This record gives sequence, C-alpha cells and structure tokens, in this order.
Amino acid sequence: MTCALPNNAEVICTQEEIQQEIKRLGKEISQYYCNKPLTLIGLMNGALFFLADLSHQINVQNLQIDTIAVSSYEKDQSTGQLNFRCPPKLPIEGRHILLVDDVLDSGYTLTYLKQYFQKQNTASVKTCVFADKQAPKNKSILQQADWTGRIMPNQYLIGYGMDSNEQFRQLPYIAIYHPSC
Repeated sequence: MTCALPNNAEVICTQEEIQQEIKRLGKEISQYYCNKPLTLIGLMNGALFFLADLSHQINVQNLQIDTIAVSSYEKDQSTGQLNFRCPPKLPIEGRHILLVDDVLDSGYTLTYLKQYFQKQNTASVKTCVFADKQAPKNKSILQQADWTGRIMPNQYLIGYGMDSNEQFRQLPYIAIYHPSC
C-alpha cells in the first residue's frame, strides 16, 4: 500500500532516489570511520526514518546508535531557541559522533548541537542530513553538513521524517508542501 500524496503537495524525491542516496552516504561514511568507534545520534522525531535506513548502510565494527530530542520549532515556525528535551543515553566520551538529521534548514540546531558535543570530550563531531534546503543562514551558523543526501529547494518539505504539525512524516518520499492551498 502506498501512502497518499496530499492534494497540495508535489513529490520532488522518490523513495527509490532516497534509497540510492542513502547507499552512497553509507559507503562514504563507512570509509571515513573505518576502525573508529562511531556513535550515530539521530535528532528526533524527524531523523527517525533516515537514521534507521542510514544505519543499515554503514559498515563499521564499533557502531552505536542513540537519539536525542531537541526542537526549535513551534507549530510550523522556528522559535530561534533550542529546547533540549532528551539528552543522549549512551556514553559519548572518546567516541566519534555523527549527528544525523532529516533536513538542514536554518542550521541553528546542528550548530548548537555540534558545539555541545564538542565540549563533551568526544573524539570528533560531524553532521549528516538527508536534505539541505539551501536556506539563507547567518554567518555564525553551520553552512552545510559534512554529508548531505540531496540539495533541496528552500520550500516547505514533508515526508521521509519531515512534517507539518506532526503529520506526513510517514510518507516514503519527499514532497514540497503548500499548506495554505
């Protein structure tokens, strides 16, 4: 059964295209972290699908997976403030951390988290996003992730973890959404 596309949305990245990009990312990340203790930390709830799919494609001997809950959005707007609702559960000291998120939008969340984890005596902190919206960013904010699946238009995206008021995350593709239509 295929998930129905909302009337006011258009698919810009199919399920097959998503999986192709994830295989590429998994191969690149596996080569980079070969023989290093790696912890993937997914940003909930958006990164849930991407984190699971990406972890299946990463082949390193000492891989751990964790999640954190942070948010800078209220309804459909960024508040500019980060709410840290659930910290990581696994020990991270001395490990290489890869922050995994669904989309790089303003860059605020990943910038804050990268700085936070760098202060925790980790071996390194890198970032991986599936979608980079190419939104204008402040110069003091992360401009791009270390690994990116796809460059996307700076429009409202839903599907593959991205939502509108907690709806549409389950869609197996990514679509541009026009909520006012």
